[in-house]
Amino acid sequence: MNIGPERVGWLSAIIYSSISVAAAGVFLAVTTFSGDYTWVARGGGAAWVFLLSMIILMPTVTPWLKKRLAR
Repeated sequence: MNIGPERVGWLSAIIYSSISVAAAGVFLAVTTFSGDYTWVARGGGAAWVFLLSMIILMPTVTPWLKKRLAR
């Protein structure tokens, strides 16, 4: 399957954004049920998890997806 570069960009953005939101949600759920953290600490931690996941996944998902879809 060969998809144009503009569609690969959109598709990879959807993939790494949804993974980052899921990671932040997992962090929020774990800290809600397992610790004595305030909502500010939980929200700030979830924001950091989201941002760091985006930083890590953005440059890795796009080339992987381009390579995978070029086949």
